[in-house]
Amino acid sequence: MSSPLPRPVFTTLPGGLRVCKLLNGLWQVSGAHGKIDPVAAVKNMLDYHEAGLTTWDLADHYGPAEDFIGAFRKKLVAKKGQEALKEIQAFTKWVPRPEPMPCKVVEAALDVSRRRMDTPCIDLLQFHWWDYDNNAYIDALKHFSALRDEGKLGHVGLTNFDTERLRRIDAAGVKIALNQVQFSIVDRRPEVEMIPFCQEKGIYLTAYGSLCGGLLSDRYLGKEEPRNSVLNTASLRKYKQMIDAWGGWDLFQSLLRDLKKIADKHKVSIANVAVRYIMEKPMVAGVIVGARLGTSDNHEENLRVFSFQLDDEDRQIIDSYGKKSRNLFKIIGDCGDEYRR
Repeated sequence: MSSPLPRPVFTTLPGGLRVCKLLNGLWQVSGAHGKIDPVAAVKNMLDYHEAGLTTWDLADHYGPAEDFIGAFRKKLVAKKGQEALKEIQAFTKWVPRPEPMPCKVVEAALDVSRRRMDTPCIDLLQFHWWDYDNNAYIDALKHFSALRDEGKLGHVGLTNFDTERLRRIDAAGVKIALNQVQFSIVDRRPEVEMIPFCQEKGIYLTAYGSLCGGLLSDRYLGKEEPRNSVLNTASLRKYKQMIDAWGGWDLFQSLLRDLKKIADKHKVSIANVAVRYIMEKPMVAGVIVGARLGTSDNHEENLRVFSFQLDDEDRQIIDSYGKKSRNLFKIIGDCGDEYRR
């Protein structure tokens, strides 16, 4: 008889926001990863919820993601009652064009997400801004803060903001709960400036890209370098480019071999080790792992990330690749800079 799966662990942020340390990412329903059956997807969401994976990461532009949350909320109420809604944490994003940000525009965008997600109050709104030369992002964040105080929004967050802009936002008096950034064994840029500042200010991070779109897994161990034609999802194409900048496929294979040894020692997968490594970093509230709802379900394997801890020897092996690889902070810049070139 197999042992029961471990239960998820949560981080509680200042202000009471709970974040499962393993978040269900809904970028995969955006259309860039193939067709999704809405009925099967919403049904599958209940499986994640029953396993204790109750925190969802989504965005207004992730196709029907916000609608899926709304449908899931209705399904959960029908099955378990209204009180069950308190168990869900759903974090969406707003990614507007860099234009003037009067309050009516900001509030209208929030109202659209509230309606789609079927909730009077969104737990966390993560704001993204394309153009740092346009300071209207400060106006938008101040409006969101006011809407938070009115009860339409639980917490204000960011996605892909760099440390310099985070300092400016903090100086403007806007209270930020967390910033979502790319963070993996391959891409450790948040450790340079972002984490020290977040430790100083009590701002948390959620990490995405920690599996490099699935490349940091047993599936690619010992495999020849994939051609672009084989990289059939947006995630695979994006993170293969990141690996190329970091050090190339040969070094990546060396990393996978070492991760496999660590994984075998703990009786888990390479993906579990990759997620656990980032999960244990300071100020990381949780790691986002994509959910291929209705098409493939890896939530039971993902839960094994809570069955072990890395030891000093494990971390030393992984950390050694910081010296073997290129410095992505110098090549690309701070968190999110790759989106603003």
